[in-house]
Amino acid sequence: MKTLKATLILIFFMAWLPIIAEAQQGEVTLEFKNAATAMEIVQNYTKALQAGDVAKMDAQLHADIMVYGLGGGLDSLTKAQHKEYYTTSTNQYKHTLTNELYLPVKVTNNWNEGEWVLGWGINTITDKVTGKTIRIPYHTASVVVNGKIAQMNYWYDMLNILRNQGFEIKPPSN
Repeated sequence: MKTLKATLILIFFMAWLPIIAEAQQGEVTLEFKNAATAMEIVQNYTKALQAGDVAKMDAQLHADIMVYGLGGGLDSLTKAQHKEYYTTSTNQYKHTLTNELYLPVKVTNNWNEGEWVLGWGINTITDKVTGKTIRIPYHTASVVVNGKIAQMNYWYDMLNILRNQGFEIKPPSN
């Protein structure tokens, strides 16, 4: 009897597994109505960064934007904090973006639903005083809502930046 119950439960679970898996996966498409517009908004943001035009960068952002991973912090930044961060950065450094690649992606029926623009490239920052440069490979993921960037996630190698600024990483003393 135990074997029969276990077999019936297993059959029931296996029958529902494709339905459960499909509900959790959602749908992803590369072709959607706003793809070109969303990509243009993100590209306008990066062009403004290269020009050192923080006001134009700010103009691409939704009033309630949340920015994650910028400056190596674990906390999110608001629109005002983002503007302050890049005002300081563009005053100190010239940003030159190369090897840029953008991919608009629309996700539905999932926790990360939205119209995303994924971006990759290399940000070469040049200290305006010393002329020293640091190459920073980066990845961004931006959600565009109603013609503005509503969420932006940054990923880049902070250790690379610290080492180029003269910091040393030493193993623990244990």
